[in-house]
Amino acid sequence: MSAKKLDFEQAMARLEEIVTALERGDAPLEEALSLFEEGAALMKQCSSALDKAEQKVSKLLAGADGAVVKAPMEEME
Repeated sequence: MSAKKLDFEQAMARLEEIVTALERGDAPLEEALSLFEEGAALMKQCSSALDKAEQKVSKLLAGADGAVVKAPMEEME
């Protein structure tokens, strides 16, 4: 399954499947390596999507005067 064709939710679901399969420990070595590689690619894709979402959110914050201000996500909490 290609990581590039999945949206964020699909990628996360597939990543959970991969983690579960690897945690069971019953996959042959070659299959486990393939799953690990796929999982690493999915993790990178999801991380990138989250970074982009964070950048969009930080751009959309409004200051006290109503003007849009850029603030890191940590300040929102």
